[in-house]
Amino acid sequence: MTTIRQFTCDDLFRFNNVNLDPLTETYGLPFYMQYMAHWPEYFQVAESPSGEIMGYIMGKAEGNGEQWHGHVTALTVAPEYRRLGLAAKLMSNLEAISEKKRCFFVDLFVRVSNKVAVDMYNKLGYSVYRRVIEYYSGEVDEDAFDMRKALSRDVDQKSIIPLTHPVRPEDLD
Repeated sequence: MTTIRQFTCDDLFRFNNVNLDPLTETYGLPFYMQYMAHWPEYFQVAESPSGEIMGYIMGKAEGNGEQWHGHVTALTVAPEYRRLGLAAKLMSNLEAISEKKRCFFVDLFVRVSNKVAVDMYNKLGYSVYRRVIEYYSGEVDEDAFDMRKALSRDVDQKSIIPLTHPVRPEDLD
């Protein structure tokens, strides 16, 4: 049986099987530590009965006024554990935490080319709010979709009305 629990410092030494996936953004240790210190409830891990990390989600709450929202910084599941519903469960937990914090919506960024992830987020109720030009840098810069899902506090669902034009990373609020 899979256990969903809060990410701990020890997990930083055990999550390489997940982070080595080419679609997973990998950060420096101080970045992960910052999330554990500031938003521990938003940093969760899925663990197998044998203690192997199957996947994790890392997020935070940010913004002001009607822009107060939950944000998914990273969500990844190890290739051997995909298609078991783990990503959906981790997303559901993050949404529930954001509801408790009275957020208006949850947002995330995903590579435009990552069709599997875009389709999954669509199935979970997310829609493309805007396209961010060259959000991901590397050998080839790549655009991202900023995808959003309105929460119960956003009764009129104003937070998910899509922009009609793309933006650049420096224009993000």
